Amino acid sequence: MSTITLKVNGKTHAVDVDPSTPLLYILRNDLGLQGPRFGCGLGQCGACTVIIKGEAVRSCVRPASAVQGAEITTLEGLGQDGVLHPIQQAWIDEQVPQCGFCQNGQILTAKVLLDRNPAPTDAEIRQAMSGTLCRCMTYYRIQLAIKRAAGMMSRKTVAHV
Repeated sequence: MSTITLKVNGKTHAVDVDPSTPLLYILRNDLGLQGPRFGCGLGQCGACTVIIKGEAVRSCVRPASAVQGAEITTLEGLGQDGVLHPIQQAWIDEQVPQCGFCQNGQILTAKVLLDRNPAPTDAEIRQAMSGTLCRCMTYYRIQLAIKRAAGMMSRKTVAHV
């Protein structure tokens, strides 16, 4: 066992774990976060996605030792002071979730997309989201929510100028 220091959603945590423990297990079991979910366990479905250094990362295959000291953002870290992030609000407005299992990965992947490209085309959205699977097939609503969030975020940016 080793003490690993993780910075999750702006808070620093020291956990005593085997360094090869998947980050997902620490987030859920040790820190009690419910956003990232265990899906396939192979890093292929996206349910376990977190954001590290501006990248959408599969936490089920990322050992804790590989992310020591890095800023990790989970679904719980998107909103601020009780206010939903525009992507979260767009998800609600477009009624995206059905079973909800993939929503963590969908929302965090969309955030990374919009951080890099604030006005993506439909094709760019489909390409960026293609690795995050949805069993309920709500891909069209996901695309609409991303476009809505992009609009909300651009209006927010203009309002702050």
